[in-house]
Amino acid sequence: MYDPAQLRTFLAVAQTLSFTQAARRLGLRQSTVSQHVRRLEDATGRALFARDTHSVELTEDGEAMLGFARRILEVHEQAAAHFTGARLGGRLRFGASEDFVLTRLTDILESFRRDHPEVDLELTVELSGTLHERLDAGKLDLVLAKRRPEDPRGELVWHDGLVWIGAPRLRLDPGRPVPLIVYPPPGITRALALRALERSGRPWRIACTSGSLNGLVAAARAGLGVMAHSRGLIPPGLVRVSDRFGLPELGAVDFVLRHGERRPAAPGADAAADALAAAILAGGDRLQRGRT
Repeated sequence: MYDPAQLRTFLAVAQTLSFTQAARRLGLRQSTVSQHVRRLEDATGRALFARDTHSVELTEDGEAMLGFARRILEVHEQAAAHFTGARLGGRLRFGASEDFVLTRLTDILESFRRDHPEVDLELTVELSGTLHERLDAGKLDLVLAKRRPEDPRGELVWHDGLVWIGAPRLRLDPGRPVPLIVYPPPGITRALALRALERSGRPWRIACTSGSLNGLVAAARAGLGVMAHSRGLIPPGLVRVSDRFGLPELGAVDFVLRHGERRPAAPGADAAADALAAAILAGGDRLQRGRT
């Protein structure tokens, strides 16, 4: 019922919120991108994007189509590979923040390796800020990470609130600066935590810095201080402490997938990145259910 080419174009526009950027990513004319979207909207009988001369936004029906398009394309690619015998190959440089590596992402990666054994998957685990920098520098092909609130780039996997967490028996002296357990720059949760404290006029000090989530969790469990963390990813042995100590609201963070620039000199990387992205997006519910 729905043309896979039109669905891929729809997803590219949804990811970039730009017909121009989607055309560049897909290697199509902008008029072709507009035509694909128009035909898909004709097929559904619904408007998928609200657009004017300045902005492009998904409608409610467009949000619903996101999930359908991802699943349809995943099944389409699986069927094509089965009946044509085509196999993905090449080297795929994938970056993920440590938060995800400790969740059900391992199941998705294992399934991807089983389905595409000829893809040389190179995994980089780093801070989200560092992963975005490496992607922009052309050193990664696909990234699954947090994004800064002001950064519109990337395809949303899920949206989660940030909370302050610490050891259950932690005590803070209200007359002294808040002891913080943070990632080093350019950690995104670090920046959000410092910004929230500074806006509220609450003094703070760095009690522990570590580039490893395990290091931060160990420090928090030992009672060295508090850390800003995703509400749905709170590690065992730590609890929310925001209300107990009157700490300021941290807001929310988006977890997104970002593709690197297309690389003509790297055969197979683009197709492999698309396949892994589809698997992660299709498994988004599993990722959230598997969060610690």
